[in-house]
Amino acid sequence: MQAQLRPGRVEDLAALHALEERCFVGDRFSRRQLAHLLGPANAVTWLLVDGESLLGYGTLLLRRNSRRARLYSFCVAPEARGGGLGGRLLERLEREAQERGCEHLSLEVRADNRAALALYRRRGFRLTRWLDDYYVDGCAAWQMSKTLADEDSATDERRVSLS
Repeated sequence: MQAQLRPGRVEDLAALHALEERCFVGDRFSRRQLAHLLGPANAVTWLLVDGESLLGYGTLLLRRNSRRARLYSFCVAPEARGGGLGGRLLERLEREAQERGCEHLSLEVRADNRAALALYRRRGFRLTRWLDDYYVDGCAAWQMSKTLADEDSATDERRVSLS
């Protein structure tokens, strides 16, 4: 698969809504909510595309005058899972948050979504809080967070820890 990453646009609304409908049973965004996230919301959405096919997307919520971002939605099509595409998309979203001056990234994930929990842990997120009855169907969630470090800081920290 030759998937590419690109920012989401209002023209992507129909494809985003179709992917949302395919991937989520409950707690999915309506067409109107997705339009808001692509338009006036203080948010940014990145897409994972292969030609005309939408394979995944992630949306960051940003707050003015804040160094914190929230991964508000993250979705990879079932046929695109397991090949590292989700990791690429998540890495791009983290970089976007850093480019916008954010130092922390948080998210909520279904407690029964083992694949997503494993992906987030591999990317350095840690469990911060258990949320009972978080989703419409009664499933609990984990809140997770990560401190974002720019490459120069991360390299400097590795040098210090090696000395």
